[in-house]
Amino acid sequence: MSAIDDYPVLEHPVTRTGAKAAALQPRLADLKVAALRQCLERHQGDRQLVILQDFPDPDALSGAWAYKLMAQQYEIQCDIVYAGMLSHQENIALVKLTDLPVQRWPLSIAQNKDLSVYQGVVFIDNQGTTSHLTCLLHSADLPVIVVIDHHSGQPHFGAEFVDIRPHIRATATILTQYIQAGLLNLDPSITQHVKCATALMHGLRSDTNALQQAQEEEFLAAAYLSRYYDPQLLSAILQAARSKSVMDIIERSLRNRLIHNNVSIAGVGYLRYENRDAIPQAADFLVTEENVHTAVVYGIARDEAKGLEMVVGSLRTTKLTFDPDEFLKEALGQDSQGRYFGGGRSLAGGFEIPLGFLTGNQEDSTYADLKWQVFDQQIKHKLLERIDPRS
Repeated sequence: MSAIDDYPVLEHPVTRTGAKAAALQPRLADLKVAALRQCLERHQGDRQLVILQDFPDPDALSGAWAYKLMAQQYEIQCDIVYAGMLSHQENIALVKLTDLPVQRWPLSIAQNKDLSVYQGVVFIDNQGTTSHLTCLLHSADLPVIVVIDHHSGQPHFGAEFVDIRPHIRATATILTQYIQAGLLNLDPSITQHVKCATALMHGLRSDTNALQQAQEEEFLAAAYLSRYYDPQLLSAILQAARSKSVMDIIERSLRNRLIHNNVSIAGVGYLRYENRDAIPQAADFLVTEENVHTAVVYGIARDEAKGLEMVVGSLRTTKLTFDPDEFLKEALGQDSQGRYFGGGRSLAGGFEIPLGFLTGNQEDSTYADLKWQVFDQQIKHKLLERIDPRS
């Protein structure tokens, strides 16, 4: 058995620098392509479940679609699913305008699904820690076949193939590289291929702030996709209007922001669970303020149908030396099972903190106000302690 069969987990060689690392990249890329091709060949004819984070973004949606098309070359049928909501206006437009084949599986529906029809699970743009479906799949003893992500590494479930590259700015970039390597031959005469290429272009564009934070890999991927994508379709996706609820939350973040050491922190109070994508949009807006390099926005999201509440937050930064993953993990810590409440990638991060026993009593406005004050002050304190230990 070859070394690549023994060790299919191929991550960025962070311990190597300079010319050695540069020389290693082509070889690593070839090994990754070979390993994924072998993995797909081993599972020819299977049916797989592709899991996205609960609130999938364009990077996740497009990457999952690209994987599905690649797997089809090996007669592997994939169902792309997520447990949460599509609430960001661009995400809704992306799915509707491209007919992107994704299904919403809330836990109430997923629990009644016959999971025995699947032979394995695939995680794209996540590692299972941001999906409420993970525990259900684990209890069904479904093996994890593939993990492809650009976020910092998390404990995973012994997947056959793992490609985690935190130095890459978008998972769409990684999938485009696999396509370029021949795992899928894009054909501009096939409508589905054109729409997928457009989705990938949107994915890498959205995760690099319209390519302003792109690196060489993203520009090379975009150059390749430019032969196949539909500019008019992408323009229509990007022109989706912000809803009034999103604008209200952005306004709240402006009104409540606290700026300390060039970091803007804003609590926006309560919001509906389906509007939680307004949080990262507010962070995107606050980080554009003069003399601000990092913005953190958070609020308590209520899922009234399930009677659940959780603090959700997003971080955006323009400071290249700022590590969102390290900052949020150290500031917010872990739960009783050792899972971090927050994490991130280059220039962006997010967090979720369940309220547990304190959930509920929405009809009591005094109690709700007190609860928000406690969480608002506690989160601000933890963040400020990391920004300036003397504060």
